[in-house]
Amino acid sequence: MVSEHDEDGYEGTATLVADEVELEVAVRLRGHFQPIDGYYHWYGRIKADSRVSELAGGKKRKVEIRTPEGHAHGEISDPDPWDRYRIMGVSTPPFAVPISLADIAEDAQG
Repeated sequence: MVSEHDEDGYEGTATLVADEVELEVAVRLRGHFQPIDGYYHWYGRIKADSRVSELAGGKKRKVEIRTPEGHAHGEISDPDPWDRYRIMGVSTPPFAVPISLADIAEDAQG
């Protein structure tokens, strides 16, 4: 999925893994290649969920996130005023990213 801001992304259900706890959560993720450092940066929010709040305790936490399109290691950070935790990572994202001109053309066609 490509937005008008040239960002890739995923919105839907995902599995959040911290320690050995797995939680099904709703996420909205985006990402982009950063030419300054040469890495792909992905980020987003986890929909407010009391289980995530209990697991994180309002602190940063290393996690794995799994979607139907992939998985990645990242970090959740402190929640916003609506109790949605931010999640971010660098390198391969947990969602599909076009890697060729053919992929981009296919995405543009729908």
